[in-house]
Amino acid sequence: MKLDKLVGERFKERPSDCAIDSHALMIRGGYMKYVANGIFSQYMPLRRVCRKIEQIIREEMDAIDGQEVLFPVVLPASLWEESGRYTSVGSELLRMSDRNGSKLVLGMTHEEACVQLVREYGQTYTKYPFMVYQIQTKFRDEARPRGGLIRVREFTMKDAYSFHTSQEDLEKYYARCYDAYKRIFARAGIPEVVVVASDSGMMGGSISHEYMLLTPVGEDSIAICTDCGFSANVDAAENILEKKEGIEQRPLEKVYTPNIHTIEEICEFLHTPLDESCKAVVYQKADSGEYIVVFVRGDLEVNETKLTSYLGCEIVPAQITDDCPLKSGYIGPYNLPEGIIAVYDRSLLTCESMSCGANEEEYHYVGLCAQRDLKGVEYHDVSKIKTGGICPKCGKKAIEISRGIEVGNIFQLGTKYTKSMNMQYLDSNGEPQYPIMGCYGIGVGRLAASVCEAKHDDYGVIWPMSIAPWQVHLCLVRADDEEARAYADKLYNDLQKEGIEVIYDDRNVRAGVMFSDADLLGVPVRVVVSPRNMKQGCCEISLRDKSLQTTAALDEAVSVIKNIVAQKLDEIKKSADSVVEK
Repeated sequence: MKLDKLVGERFKERPSDCAIDSHALMIRGGYMKYVANGIFSQYMPLRRVCRKIEQIIREEMDAIDGQEVLFPVVLPASLWEESGRYTSVGSELLRMSDRNGSKLVLGMTHEEACVQLVREYGQTYTKYPFMVYQIQTKFRDEARPRGGLIRVREFTMKDAYSFHTSQEDLEKYYARCYDAYKRIFARAGIPEVVVVASDSGMMGGSISHEYMLLTPVGEDSIAICTDCGFSANVDAAENILEKKEGIEQRPLEKVYTPNIHTIEEICEFLHTPLDESCKAVVYQKADSGEYIVVFVRGDLEVNETKLTSYLGCEIVPAQITDDCPLKSGYIGPYNLPEGIIAVYDRSLLTCESMSCGANEEEYHYVGLCAQRDLKGVEYHDVSKIKTGGICPKCGKKAIEISRGIEVGNIFQLGTKYTKSMNMQYLDSNGEPQYPIMGCYGIGVGRLAASVCEAKHDDYGVIWPMSIAPWQVHLCLVRADDEEARAYADKLYNDLQKEGIEVIYDDRNVRAGVMFSDADLLGVPVRVVVSPRNMKQGCCEISLRDKSLQTTAALDEAVSVIKNIVAQKLDEIKKSADSVVEK
C-alpha cells in the first residue's frame, strides 16, 4: 500500500471533544470518522486491525469446536416476546415497525435468534454439546456513548452460544472458553487483561466473568485484593463490613432538626460520624412508578446493579412529588409510611446506635438499633464495596478499587432462554429436557480501542505485531533521489513477495512530516531509506516501541526485516501460551 493513496487524513492537533487518548489518536491517525453520537465510520487502517482481531477470534473459537454462523441484524419482535425481553429490556433496545405494521427490533444481542436457529436441530440428546458463534454488527441505543469505540451505539461483536445437556458439561466447556479468551487477548497484544467475577445483568444466568484491561480511563470499577488476588466487578463483589466496636445501645429518641436535609448535615448537627447514621436513597420502578427506599449506612453508596438484580426490575431515580407520603430529607426506616417498598442493606447491622430520618418534617431519630427497632426486616447486600474493604475470599482488609475497560465477558446462562422459548430435547430415557446454555462475547472495535489505550505514547499508537494494520512502514526520505528511490521501490516489492505487509511512504514531504505520520499509524517496524544511509550501504531499521534501532546492509535488509517480524510474532505466541499455563 502506498501511503499517498491512503484515504484519511492525519494531523497533530488533539481534537477537543476526545476525552481519552485512544479516541484522540484514532481520530488524529485517520482510523475512523465521527458520523453520529456513538456511531463511527472506519478507514482502512482500522479495518485491517479489526480484521486481524476477528481472525484471531475465529481461530480460537474454531479450536474449541465452534461453528461460525450469522444471525440477522433486524429481528421480529415476536422472538423477544417469547423470551420476555421485549418488555423487560429498556430503551437500549431499538424497537420499530415495517411497512406492514409488523413489530421489529434491531439486534443488540442474539440469544433469541440463536435459540430460534437451533431448536429444531437440537431435539435429541445425541446432538449435544455444540457451540455456534457469529461476528456481526449490533446496535444498542446507549444513553451515554463515550471514549470513541469504548462505548458506542453501533458496534461489531463476536458472540458465541453453547448448548449442553448437563451443568457439568457446561462447566467443562465454560473452562475451555475461559482459557480461549485469555489466549485471544494475549494474541491481540494485551496479556495483562485480568478476569473478574461479574454480575450477569439482563443476560441472566448465575455465573459470569468479565475480562478487564486495567486503566484509569476505564468505565468499570474493579475490586482487587492485594493480598490473595481476588478480583471482581464492584457490581458483583460482596460488601463485607465489620461491626463497629465501642458503640453502646441507647433509647430511640426523636430530636428536633430544623433546616437539615442531608446525611452530612445531620451528622454535623449531632457531632457523629457518617458510619453512625442511616441514609435513605429513593428510587422508582421504571414501569409502575412505585417508590423504593433503600436504607444504607451513611458512609456507603447504593450499588444500583445489585439493587436491580435483587428487585428484578428496572429502576430510575425518584421524583418525590407533593402527593408522595415520603418527607424528602427526613426519610427513615422506623415508622415508614405504608405502600413504600423498603430495602435494607446489611450495613445497618454494623452499628448499635444510628441517626436516621423520622418521616416527619424537621425531625430525626437518634439511637436507632436495627435489630431492636426494625422487627421482621430482611437485610441484603446492596451497597458498594470500597477501598480498604474486607476481601470476600481471604477476609483481610486488602481491597483496592481500580478502573478497567471490559474487553470480553462470558456467562453461564442456564435454561433462561431455552425454557422461555420452549427449546427441548429428548434425553436417553425419552424424557423432555431443556438444554443448558453458555454465552461468550467480545467487542471487536472496543478491543481495538483498548489495545490502543494500553499501547501508545504521546506521538501515536504502538500496535502489537499480531494486529498492526501493516507489519512494516517503509519511509523513503528524499524521494527525488533516484538511487534511493530505486532501492526503496525494490525493497517494497521484495518484502511483499516474502509475505510481509508493507505501507510505503514515498511522498515528497519533509522527514518530520513523514515520521509523524508513521508514529500515528503505529506500525511495529520502521525502515528508513535515504541518500545518506545509501552512501553507507545500509538502511535504518527501528521498532515503534523504541526497543530496537539498528542498520542492515542493503542486500541483507529483507532477511533482517523478516526475522524481526517473525520474532515479534513468536513472542506474542509464547505470551498466549503462557497465560493459559498460569
